[in-house]
Amino acid sequence: MADGFTFEILAEDGAARTGRIRTPHGAVETPAFMPVATYGAVRGLGPEDLMEVGAQILLSNTYHLHERPGEELVSRMGGLHGFTGWRGPWLTDSGGYQVFSLGDRMKLDEEGVTFQSPLDGARRQLTPESALAIQEALGPDIAMVLDECPAVDADEPAARASMERTLRWAERAAAARTRDDQWVFGIVQGGAHAGLRLESARATAALGFDGHAHGGLGLGEEPARRADLVAEVNAVLPKAQPRYLMGLGRPEDIVAAVARGVDLFDCVLPTRHGRHGVLFTHEGLLQAKNAQYKDDPSPPDPQCDCPVCARHSRAYLRHLFQTGERLGGRLASIHNLRFYLRLLEQARLAIREGRFDTWARGTGLELP
Repeated sequence: MADGFTFEILAEDGAARTGRIRTPHGAVETPAFMPVATYGAVRGLGPEDLMEVGAQILLSNTYHLHERPGEELVSRMGGLHGFTGWRGPWLTDSGGYQVFSLGDRMKLDEEGVTFQSPLDGARRQLTPESALAIQEALGPDIAMVLDECPAVDADEPAARASMERTLRWAERAAAARTRDDQWVFGIVQGGAHAGLRLESARATAALGFDGHAHGGLGLGEEPARRADLVAEVNAVLPKAQPRYLMGLGRPEDIVAAVARGVDLFDCVLPTRHGRHGVLFTHEGLLQAKNAQYKDDPSPPDPQCDCPVCARHSRAYLRHLFQTGERLGGRLASIHNLRFYLRLLEQARLAIREGRFDTWARGTGLELP
């Protein structure tokens, strides 16, 4: 166990649970959503915006920060906390997702992954050891091991090969750790094959990581199937450690995963949707560019407590998007993040009060 870290489960309601992760840079009440700051910034938003909407922890990306500005510079500037101005906890993804998303620009072998940079064409290699060393230089509170993320439709032999390589890489990463003030999470793989994911979970847990992530999900599988896989794997992961479902984005999928015992989430969806004028509301998605809102004085979501809904109308947001003002995307992103963060605040309260199932059904979300 790294110095300065604890995880305490405060209440349970069925499989759902609420807890507290303590880190050297502050506490995180779980279940929690992590806004995505790929390059060390949530696009268009500053630390003050994130604090105002209730963000507790941010996620950044190892591969992209390695490309620019480089981990050496970030380290000299005081790590992510000093470089970015976000003083709360950070988690960094290892770059494993880029094995999937940059599949046409990478070569994968037992040593690691070699990428052809989309920026300058240069070749950059990540190994289990170097991915962890980069994260140790970046200085997040939580680092992730390098993994191989297979396609959702990978057959069992291909998914097994990927899962077993991820395990071998995890062993190498565990042996390469040098910091005692940083948590490292292992990653469960195995595609959509329950037996492989259970095998991966048991073997990963045996390596002594500080927490564990569900990897390779949210990539096109049926929501009900994903929910079942998460529940089965959580049943064999260590109960006393945090569980993280990587990259899952829709509110209904997050609530379903909380019901099955997941503690941490991240996704670009709220800010990406916001930049395109799509807002999450208690009545469903609101398309801010639609002509029907041209003279609508209502706030985007009358049930929302965010600063955007307190100050601005649907008509104004539509005007901003119609005129190409960047403020439109910024305000919509702030609103969407508050929607997500408030959703999990409500989930935590419902778990503490023993009414999570009733609350989840009352959200109006289509739950698997």
